[in-house]
Amino acid sequence: MSNSLEGKIAVVTGVSQRGQIGDAVAKALADRGAILAISARTQRNVEARAAELRQAGARVLVVAASLTEQAGAKQLVETTMKEYGRIDVLVNLAGGLTRYKPAVEFSLDDWNDELSNNLVSAFLVSREVFPHMQAGGAIINFARAGLSQANMVAYNCAKAGIEALTRTLALEQRDLGIRVNAVAPGLVDTTSNIAAMKPTDLKRWTKREDIAEVVAFLASPAAAGITGQVIAVTGWGL
Repeated sequence: MSNSLEGKIAVVTGVSQRGQIGDAVAKALADRGAILAISARTQRNVEARAAELRQAGARVLVVAASLTEQAGAKQLVETTMKEYGRIDVLVNLAGGLTRYKPAVEFSLDDWNDELSNNLVSAFLVSREVFPHMQAGGAIINFARAGLSQANMVAYNCAKAGIEALTRTLALEQRDLGIRVNAVAPGLVDTTSNIAAMKPTDLKRWTKREDIAEVVAFLASPAAAGITGQVIAVTGWGL
């Protein structure tokens, strides 16, 4: 089966900063012919990424929205449907680690914010997309590879929740022909990580482009037999 995404409508959340995973994923999907709707909280950032994609020949819709709220998820899906009339692919990339401290120092607000950013947003957008997605549709979530680490209690729990969400939605949607999978990256060579880590660590990092290639594969007809799976993409960091 083909790994082409020619003419497919792909929604990608978390496409904000240059040199991050969302940037690489959007480019990989566009390179395979996908028509994009990209989203992030900050209008300026998502517009900048859209301009770069358009310069490379992609058709791109921009939706700035907070996806931790039901209204933001609904806005993203309704705007995409109004522009394109359907949704074939959803990549739930919005989120990230924002708090690094021991669990005893976590406030309830800290906990809720981290789960909202990384788990609730994926649930809300997926729930809004399902009524508009036909057989052959694909959703790709983002978990994390490796064992849980200290000082990341809410993030660890959110990413464990992403795995459960992925498998549950895959079971619920399989009779409709909609596939739901997750990618679990290792330590990624994003610009922010590169700035923070030692150069000697680079040999074991996961490349953004490698992650994007796996996402593009899972979104394509070539992955028609894969659903409910969490696929680790860890580079050399075994």
